[in-house]
Amino acid sequence: MDNFLPLGDIPSLLQRYATKTLTPTHMVEALHDSIQNDENAIWISILPLAALKSYARNVEVLGMEALPLYGVPFAIKDNIDLVDVPTTAACPAFGYLPARSATVVQRLIDAGAIPVGKTNLDQFATGLNGTRSPYGVCRNAFDPAYISGGSSSGSAVAVAQGQVCFSLGTDTAGSGRVPAAFNNLIGYKPTKGWFSSIGMVSACRSLDTISIFTHTATDAARILEVAAGFEQEDSYSRDREGHGFDFGNAAHFRVGIPRPQQLNFFGNHDSERLFKEAIAQIEALGGEIIDIDFEPFLQAARLLYEGPWVAERYAAIQPFFDRHDNQVISPVREIIASAKQHTAVDAFNGFYQLRDIARQANQVWAMIDCLLTPTAGTIYTIQALQHDPIRLNTNLGYYTNFMNLLDYSAVAVPAGFQQDGLPFGITLVAPAHQDEPLLHLAHRLQQAYSLPLGATGIPFPATAHFSAASHSGQVRIAVCGAHLSGLPLNGQLTSRHGRLIASTTTSPEYRLYALPGGPPRRPGLIRVYPGQVGCAIEVEVWELPLRELGSLIASIPAPLGIGTLSLASGETVQGFLCEHHAIGAAEDISHLGGWRNYLRQQRDT
Repeated sequence: MDNFLPLGDIPSLLQRYATKTLTPTHMVEALHDSIQNDENAIWISILPLAALKSYARNVEVLGMEALPLYGVPFAIKDNIDLVDVPTTAACPAFGYLPARSATVVQRLIDAGAIPVGKTNLDQFATGLNGTRSPYGVCRNAFDPAYISGGSSSGSAVAVAQGQVCFSLGTDTAGSGRVPAAFNNLIGYKPTKGWFSSIGMVSACRSLDTISIFTHTATDAARILEVAAGFEQEDSYSRDREGHGFDFGNAAHFRVGIPRPQQLNFFGNHDSERLFKEAIAQIEALGGEIIDIDFEPFLQAARLLYEGPWVAERYAAIQPFFDRHDNQVISPVREIIASAKQHTAVDAFNGFYQLRDIARQANQVWAMIDCLLTPTAGTIYTIQALQHDPIRLNTNLGYYTNFMNLLDYSAVAVPAGFQQDGLPFGITLVAPAHQDEPLLHLAHRLQQAYSLPLGATGIPFPATAHFSAASHSGQVRIAVCGAHLSGLPLNGQLTSRHGRLIASTTTSPEYRLYALPGGPPRRPGLIRVYPGQVGCAIEVEVWELPLRELGSLIASIPAPLGIGTLSLASGETVQGFLCEHHAIGAAEDISHLGGWRNYLRQQRDT
């Protein structure tokens, strides 16, 4: 019965269900049996088999067509509520029994996902290492002598070992990204406010967000579409906005990396080598590498634990901490207790300082589309971390601590293995609401690396693709003539903030004509009628804000206009087309393959 374990990506499990080789009931029976021997301290609580089977029967009654996450098992970090299951935040004395599930958890259950249990974490989500829990040290999925990363340690290892298809973590300083890097996973930290925080025990309420661990970027996008949504009850909730230029699917995009002297690998030469290889992978996908000044980001990172935001951790659990601080483990207790030294004046000065730093840091986005860093500069053994818990934990946050303070979105992506077999990861960063382009680029990187999934040994699925709806606020236009790059009318696209996505051809159902008149002469692209012979014509696909489309259309003279155009890939986009009546006296230049070749021929003759 358990031959489907370990679990990989979501579509693979759904395919098993669709072909009737597995049912959700059989899945939970085998899964419940397999995770009872928890040697890595992954779980704080596991649902009884009867409860799991009840969830399974519910989805079987509703059927696959009604449920996008039909029978997909997931894990929940134990600072997020699941109805009638204790929430402890890894502190038994703090534990309570929630009367309802967190909003995000309920949305996932309503979509057919099955909660398996609550996972281990650094207590009160304070730490990036996974060793700060009375429920045991959660060990790395690849080598139990090494840390798993925190604070969402159990959530990451549960996915890496194939016990669930995805899991929920939380992220304040990197808790949704560092464990992903250490366990060969995608770690998606959404824009703050996209996921409701109702039912989450906060560490820093103004910064926290629920995060997602998956095997693939496409799975993360699938979860995003189900879990996101505005909630009036949550004062930090906000609507998703259009993300603008989709650099993740572009043929050319600009990627910032810290200056060489600002990179820090803490003596780990493997990490340094793997990061250089990641830069080369980005360049191969069309990324233009731009060195940026990383100092403002580092200044913001230092504020998280040196500034008054430590006091926010105290505010999150103040009534409990004031009565039961002896129930909080070290060094979490000392970190939270240090908040008492901060004043309201410190808080305001911290806000002012962050505002100044953010103004400097945000200037970089005029030069780049996304930022690329290591997720962590190095990884430590459990023994080393416990010997020097504060300094080494600080090192782990070198590339992550600034993120939520500056209101950025991020995706941690697997990027190879050290010589000792431990995973290495990189992080893609962009401003708020740029999540979809980040996930698109993460998907392309995963395809390029084609690493096995987590620690399961399952090959990366060649069929992984995006099915999520776009929230871009952009429109794609295919151009075939003077609007091509370097030609006279290209400025009509660039002046409207257009960006080149791809150089390609149409599908083979078109013909290209040089229209009479001029100089200069103009191209006319038409789609042939059924039964007529066509060919593929060179085009460029540009992306520009939807608000700019009207003025562009108004600038197009008859007999040209905008219509639906089919590309060689099978994708359809808007594009420049010509009315059929205008080609009567035009010169058929289809055999040249495109307008550039026609212009070269004219120059040569």
